[in-house]
Amino acid sequence: MPTAASAPRLRHRVLAPFTSRSLAAVLHAVLGLPFALLGMALVVGGLLVSTVLAWTALGPWLMALTVRGAAALGGAQRAMARGLLAMDIEAPARREGGGPLGWRRAVLGDKAGWRAVGCALLAPFTAVAPLLVVLVAYVYGLLFLAHPVLKHVNYFTERGPDGSERHVSLQVGGVEFDSWPRWLLVVATGAVLLLAAPWLLRQAQAPHRFLVRSLLGPDPSAQRIRTLEETRAHAVEDAAATLRRIERDLHDGTQARLVGLGMHLTMIRELIGAGADRDRLLAVVETAQGNAKQAVADLRHLVRGIHPPVLDQGLDAALATLAADSALPVTLTVDAATRRHPSPAVESILYFCAAELLANAVKHSGASGVTMELTSGPDRDPDAAAGSGGELRLLVRDDGRGGAVIGAGSGLTGLRARVRTVDATLTCDSPPGGPTVVTVRVPRA
Repeated sequence: MPTAASAPRLRHRVLAPFTSRSLAAVLHAVLGLPFALLGMALVVGGLLVSTVLAWTALGPWLMALTVRGAAALGGAQRAMARGLLAMDIEAPARREGGGPLGWRRAVLGDKAGWRAVGCALLAPFTAVAPLLVVLVAYVYGLLFLAHPVLKHVNYFTERGPDGSERHVSLQVGGVEFDSWPRWLLVVATGAVLLLAAPWLLRQAQAPHRFLVRSLLGPDPSAQRIRTLEETRAHAVEDAAATLRRIERDLHDGTQARLVGLGMHLTMIRELIGAGADRDRLLAVVETAQGNAKQAVADLRHLVRGIHPPVLDQGLDAALATLAADSALPVTLTVDAATRRHPSPAVESILYFCAAELLANAVKHSGASGVTMELTSGPDRDPDAAAGSGGELRLLVRDDGRGGAVIGAGSGLTGLRARVRTVDATLTCDSPPGGPTVVTVRVPRA
């Protein structure tokens, strides 16, 4: 018997084919093939005409217009995928040239434009399967499910040898499925098709998703170069900001205390030379001693912000210290495989990420507890697994109110930019109502 806990799950399965996400995928499948055929016809026509006229001055211009038109079609494909399939594909960088001849040269030499041409030529082949799934799973599924009702209005008349007439709605291989209990098989088939429709449609759309993402997104090498340029710029800015902070802290804190210490030592010498009483001399000595202790404390705090000394005992010990000092109860789990020390840069990044995420949980989440896990796994790139030593994953989960979004002023944007300097990634899953799960993946080396 179904329990109360399984009732929502069963309802979700029954309504899954008709959710907004499933219906959006159906709309994409219905529109995808006509749009792909139209784009293919335009691109093939432009390529053929420009090839025929290649010996004239008009041919290269028609070729450039065809490539730019394919790029525009690719932009429409990305918009459809973003709106209906929830695929956020970044537009590739476009080459531009000065003057008409420079523009033509830039368009004809743009790899992204020619990849869009390839996508326009291949898209009809990958758009066929989703439309067939919609036809079979949704259309026939609904027709089969409604067969007991439709058989009374959707039928053909068959005349027997004796002149009698009878209505036949569904007949396969000479077997009729209009009478009880045969129509139960039709209804069951329709129900199975409808329940399996979302999964079948996802599988059928997988090749089209791959085609659109690989050919209409940024070129992997260009994207890698741009990422490295951005992370290098961020690393330079971060280093400059750190130097300014150190200079400010030294000038406003430690330097002022050391100057005060020198002044008090001068006063002590003058008091000794003047034969001052013992109590006054001890008061000045105590003040100088306090300044010295505070200057040492400021220097230690400054050094801790650059490289926490606790990291010298290992990343697991440093995370345990953070967990113990947190205002919220923290459950820490450290995989034994992570105890092999990664590079100092990786240890520092993970430590500061953990400290920032714990601080965010305390300030903004309203959580009653935090779970922090440090695990080790294979590298995200199979080709790099042999030499990279895998990756470290830091997961911080809180049971707070949720709603945290990267880029919404939560500090996660700066944290993600910081982890990218070591080729790491940061993801945040925080639905309204919680929980909030932030995962940082860092290569060991």
